[in-house]
Amino acid sequence: MTPNKATIKINGIEKQVTLDEIHKGDIVVCKPGEKIAVDGEIIEGTAHFDESFITGESKPANKTIGDKVIAGSINYDGYIEYKAERIGKESTISEVVRLVVEASNTKAPIAKIADKVSGYFVPAVIAISILTFIIYLIMGYDFSESLIRFVTILVVACPCSLGLATPLAIVVSEGLCASNGILVKKSEILQNAQKVDTIAFDKTGTLTYGKLKISEIKNYSDLEEKRLLQFVGSIEAKSTHPIGKAFENYLQENNIEKLEVEEFENIAGYGIIGKINNEEFILGNSKILDKYNIKNNYIKDEEELTKRGNSIVYVANKNKILALIGVNDVVRENVTEVIEELNKNKINTIMLTGDNKETAEKIAKEIGITNVISNVLPSEKTQVIKELKNKNKFVIMCGDGINDSPALATANIGISVNSGTDIAMDSSDVILTKNNLVSILNLIKISKKTVRNIKQNLFWAFFYNCLMIPIAMGVFTNFGIAINPMIASLAMIFSSITVILNTLRLKNIKIE
Repeated sequence: MTPNKATIKINGIEKQVTLDEIHKGDIVVCKPGEKIAVDGEIIEGTAHFDESFITGESKPANKTIGDKVIAGSINYDGYIEYKAERIGKESTISEVVRLVVEASNTKAPIAKIADKVSGYFVPAVIAISILTFIIYLIMGYDFSESLIRFVTILVVACPCSLGLATPLAIVVSEGLCASNGILVKKSEILQNAQKVDTIAFDKTGTLTYGKLKISEIKNYSDLEEKRLLQFVGSIEAKSTHPIGKAFENYLQENNIEKLEVEEFENIAGYGIIGKINNEEFILGNSKILDKYNIKNNYIKDEEELTKRGNSIVYVANKNKILALIGVNDVVRENVTEVIEELNKNKINTIMLTGDNKETAEKIAKEIGITNVISNVLPSEKTQVIKELKNKNKFVIMCGDGINDSPALATANIGISVNSGTDIAMDSSDVILTKNNLVSILNLIKISKKTVRNIKQNLFWAFFYNCLMIPIAMGVFTNFGIAINPMIASLAMIFSSITVILNTLRLKNIKIE
């Protein structure tokens, strides 16, 4: 999928190299019609890219400065330069290959049941064959006739179809998932996803795009607004949270230089702190004020901003609040339809977010979620998931951030959007490369169809053996029904072909 060679730029001069010669930080050039050589970030130019091989999305993606590009994607129409970030085994393609291989090497619980049954079935068939051979000899049949019955039973009862029933269905379904932007890490997920009765969603970056924009500022400091945002933006630029990106974008759009930040610290669930020119700034939600015992004299201003759908960033020093900054987000495409479909299927949906109650409830009302749990820390998210599991709920957690990773790992199934942080994707069982929550509906649908298909395969495999073994034993000889080893081998092949053809029907599942 990746090109054999690429063009890198060294001191303004282009040089063609092999992929092995590209190092992290190199500037790589991609012209119209060429493939991206390694994962990276665009630093110059704009173009449309075909990423369907990795996301399942046929529509070309428009990318510009600051956007990520994936190795193997095709540049349709623009000249770009990008900085190499993930190379070789670290690349997205390598990660997909690794995940699919790992998933194919794991066994679903239903496959273990088939293995257990086969463990009893094979010795039982051998015992029946030997017993039939002895009975035929006792009944006066010659040795060759008795041996034919013995061999016929062994051939006709070969457990090939039993062995194919589950793994073949799992592999076909994994391929179907991967080609539609759903990366499943363990095969048991394909069996268990259909059991879901509760889905908990993070808000920012999951139900919303996480592409926040600064909408309103309440400045209580002596700093000019532009200078204040320079301080805040410089610290936020070091964060992976979507809110941080909003401030970083503001600095880029307004050509404001980032300042050097010292002693940066991320406090999960609260916010971040950092020093600029030896002055410490504290940024975060209202809980960070309690943590540092900072008095909040601006509750009315906060309420005013949240009523207009803003998420609030408090800016403070050790003594007082310096500013309130409101940022707005956009709900992801198709989220309302996804929630509506989940509700139709009697799957309980919960918004589980660290954001304030007013903003969370406004978004929840817009998309149709009635159960909102807001102002929660990462540990509290995990506790909510544990409590749901203790009530015998089968829980899916869908998130994207560092603060979601404990909950993703605790849930029965953790789902991460591909735009999320690496730690969130590592903690999850499923990665949605399309960043589209419709993929959750597709995963549940594929899971239901896969389990049904496996059950059909196992039924036909057992039914076939229950039918053919008595015939092979000669029980129905008086009715003119008998088979020899050659016919038995054809019948055995037919049973395997039946299972294969039934499994291949999974490829016809209609994906939304």
